[in-house]
Amino acid sequence: MSSTRAPAAGDSGHIDPHVLRIAVTIIVGALAVVFDTTIISVAINDLSRDLHASLSTIQWVSAGYLLALSVTIPIAGWAQSALGGKRLWVVALCIFLVGSILSASAWNAPSLIAFRVIQGVGGGLMMTLTSTLIMQAGRGRNIGRLMSVIMVPTALGPVLGPVLGGIILHLGTWRWMFAVNIPFCVAGAWMAVRNLPADQPTQRRPLDAVGFLLLSPGVAAFVYGLSRADGTSGFASTQVLAPLLGGLILLIGFAAWTLRRGSGALVDIRLLRHRSLASSSTLLVLAGATLYGTMLLLPLYFQQVRGESALGSGLLLIPQGVGTLLSRSLAGKYTDSFGPRAVALAAFVIACLATIPFAFATAHSNMIFLMGVLLVRGIGLGAAMIPLGGAGFGGLEQSEIPHASILIRVTQQLGGSLGTAILIVILQHAAAGAHTPEALASGFQQAFWWSLVFTAIAVPVCLLLPGRPEPRQAKPGGVAAAREQVPDRT
Repeated sequence: MSSTRAPAAGDSGHIDPHVLRIAVTIIVGALAVVFDTTIISVAINDLSRDLHASLSTIQWVSAGYLLALSVTIPIAGWAQSALGGKRLWVVALCIFLVGSILSASAWNAPSLIAFRVIQGVGGGLMMTLTSTLIMQAGRGRNIGRLMSVIMVPTALGPVLGPVLGGIILHLGTWRWMFAVNIPFCVAGAWMAVRNLPADQPTQRRPLDAVGFLLLSPGVAAFVYGLSRADGTSGFASTQVLAPLLGGLILLIGFAAWTLRRGSGALVDIRLLRHRSLASSSTLLVLAGATLYGTMLLLPLYFQQVRGESALGSGLLLIPQGVGTLLSRSLAGKYTDSFGPRAVALAAFVIACLATIPFAFATAHSNMIFLMGVLLVRGIGLGAAMIPLGGAGFGGLEQSEIPHASILIRVTQQLGGSLGTAILIVILQHAAAGAHTPEALASGFQQAFWWSLVFTAIAVPVCLLLPGRPEPRQAKPGGVAAAREQVPDRT
């Protein structure tokens, strides 16, 4: 069976047009999920008012969606082997489309929460399949450049989502925030039917029911516990510790079960023997913490300390998104040429340096300067995600890619939830009793320092990533071996 290769020096500088067509097809549908994950953040107050529900109830509009994502992600690999990639992608798109239509027509808070769970089921499958299908189509060539394509939705969502949400609320109602998904879903499904290869199920293996009952609830309980880490008790309250410990026990049980079951497990964690996958997964936890954690801090800083509106704070975040997009192509090119280690190391150093000014930001810091810093920070974070994803897939067989996609997606999800929970607890404790912008700014400074710590820890871990690939010698018989890197295993 053919295997995907680590970034190689001998690969062509251009993505094959057939692979690029598949990638664009997948991205069109994936944009609906990425935007939907971030667009709702600016509508919490409107939803609470229009649906006559408390903020504690409305927060389940986001929490229920994220929990459904967490529960669904682990079964994506099994579902692909049972249905085939094309069928599963179209099915997931249709589930998300139905959830979006129902959410736009919700009549009260409970109905909206239930319909968001349906969206989360489709979204969890799609987010995992996005990297799986594109990487399988690429068959190991130009992994860095492929990752730069896969990163387009991830780069656009956190920045344009809140802006789009602010514009929709300014011109219409919250219902349009879900209806805007419909064109992406319809276009994505039509393109998928036309452009995706008609693959067949690879094997009809039974669902690892024990693994599913351990992993999915484990991830969901852990994410739920982290989402409850607010207020003065922080992580010490029972509502946080109980699901965290329960989730941790289930995850440990899953690890023991899958090591015993082997290749028939829901997710084969033995792939973490690949040093590149293990190191990239660790770095994705830290990257998720610093990316999603600060994506929570930055709008709050602009709104609570600088007095900006929801739309205004979203517009101020655009430079970070621009920086992410600017670095994407170069990061992919250099990852293929020099290997993931050098690119990730430089990217995390840039992101670290560009976080320092926010650790000193006050209520009167120059906004033009801060927007320039956000541009640089976006360049660092955008460049960091490319080699991390590329390294995670290097040296894997085609059949192993779905398992790696799940591991990568779960670690990033847990990292984002962990970073968000830690930073919000730190902010609430540091800003407790603050009533002036100057006092609030001091609390945000402490939270940004912790964000800086997450980024700084990642710098030395980058040294564990694969270095510059070297070509193999020609095989006997005169046939030149493809230039590829032997995967690191520990």
